[in-house]
Amino acid sequence: MPAHTPRSLAHHIWSYFWLAVGAFLAAFAIRIFLLPNYLIDGGITGIALILTRLSVDSYLSFYLIALNIPFVFLAYKFIRRTFLIHMFVALVLFAGFLWVLNAVPHFKGDPIEIIVIGGALLGIGTGLIIRSGGCVDGTEILAIIINRRKGYTVGQVVLFCNIFIFSAYGLLFNWHIALQSLITYIVAFKMIDLVIMGLDELKSVLIISSKPQEIAAIITKELGLGLTIVHGRGGFTGDTREILFIIIERLDLSELKEIVLREDPTAFMAIENLHEVVYGKQAPRSSYKKKWRGILQPPI
Repeated sequence: MPAHTPRSLAHHIWSYFWLAVGAFLAAFAIRIFLLPNYLIDGGITGIALILTRLSVDSYLSFYLIALNIPFVFLAYKFIRRTFLIHMFVALVLFAGFLWVLNAVPHFKGDPIEIIVIGGALLGIGTGLIIRSGGCVDGTEILAIIINRRKGYTVGQVVLFCNIFIFSAYGLLFNWHIALQSLITYIVAFKMIDLVIMGLDELKSVLIISSKPQEIAAIITKELGLGLTIVHGRGGFTGDTREILFIIIERLDLSELKEIVLREDPTAFMAIENLHEVVYGKQAPRSSYKKKWRGILQPPI
């Protein structure tokens, strides 16, 4: 047991470090880019920005913490304790950085510069927070609870809440600014995906062919990829067949399809996006590109 303690401590320190970096970037984007140009974010942060515009800029941190307190309680009641701790730390850091950055000069530029740069920084910061196990938006907590109880996806609930937030902002102030805020939110949303998923887009591929052994040998030799052979049976014919399962980078996908269809023009391929691949054994950073090559090939 003691042998695992240093690694666990280092993991927690590294996690909180990136949590702080994410909170700073998100606060910097809002305080320097969004707030001075009357743009808002979605969720609780968006509501806090609306209330700030109706009152005083210095109240932003107060509004953010006050509005998130009920959701912190919900996280404590319905979600695991580690998530609650990370959420609380991220929220305090986020509010603290918003207060500290109040004295920093605002960014002045074209609307497109403000939308793209501000949205990108906000998305990177929020993505780092989420990737580190934290959260600064209570609507995500609500979405998780509704997903467990009612079956609606987290994305559907968050989208439903944000429709009301951006619509209310347009009704209260200006539809042109509300539309710019929505575009900023979309930029941030895409950057969150990029940070969480990484630059390497992975695909999972199922291949059903009459020549599984030949195709498996060629894939292993030409692409250097490991694969798993799954034994399946046709639902209609009842014929047994070997199915190939492969994890592959997006850049190698076209070559894989070419190899499969070259060997068997009647082959069937099902291709899906992978958000994340988790390995039980830590691999060196230098071998990152090769981690999934052969990882799915069990010993026989």
